[in-house]
Amino acid sequence: MKRAAFFIIIVSLLMSGTVNISAQQKTTLPIPKIGIDVGSADSPEDVSVTLQILVLMTVLSLAPSIMIMTTAYLRIIIVFHFLKNALGTQQMPPSQLLAGIALFITFFVMAPTWNKVNDTAIQPLLEGKVTMEAAYDTGIEPIREFMYKQVRDEDLEMFISMAQIERPDNQKELPTYVLIPAFVLSELRTGFIMGFFLFIPFIMVDMIVSSILLSMGMMMIPPMMISLPFKILLFIMVDGWNLIIGSLIRSFA
Repeated sequence: MKRAAFFIIIVSLLMSGTVNISAQQKTTLPIPKIGIDVGSADSPEDVSVTLQILVLMTVLSLAPSIMIMTTAYLRIIIVFHFLKNALGTQQMPPSQLLAGIALFITFFVMAPTWNKVNDTAIQPLLEGKVTMEAAYDTGIEPIREFMYKQVRDEDLEMFISMAQIERPDNQKELPTYVLIPAFVLSELRTGFIMGFFLFIPFIMVDMIVSSILLSMGMMMIPPMMISLPFKILLFIMVDGWNLIIGSLIRSFA
């Protein structure tokens, strides 16, 4: 009887321990396991998929540069930095703020072009109606058209001659690798021209303030300290942000 009672006690303890363990297992959250398998490509389809993934990762890493070099962003950000230097404000507005404003204005300017790319290339590709190569050939055309409208003939001629290719008869025959650097060079020139004209009224304010201080014998007072409020006042009175952003947007028409 004692052995039977001892056996019953042992079995009951084991059963209670099992129940506790199972209860703990139920309440414990499972830890996810992530695995990456690297194997060999045994078919041409596997090689093609691998190359497509590599190309896609490369394009994503270069997306900021592509965004800057093939859109209106380059001209806008150059003009904004010229404006900041012309006003003489060192930290206001911050560079991050100017970059954000330039980005949203770029979205506004490029919206018609990107809508064409979406309608003619991206949506047909997502629906499986065209291949990747056909979508690229169709989608690049609106972007090329935008760049071609802004580029100067002198810049195009320079890069065509440096590439040592025959002069194309029309826009479609112009290689993209020639059009993009010519567009960038034209945007740099246009941005610097607009920045030059921005400096003129603020330089006039600096000269007037410096002459007044010099005539009053106040040579120890920095002219920039006195002229800064007047330049800000002038900028506000002429509604400077409206004029500059409006001129930038109209310059892409």
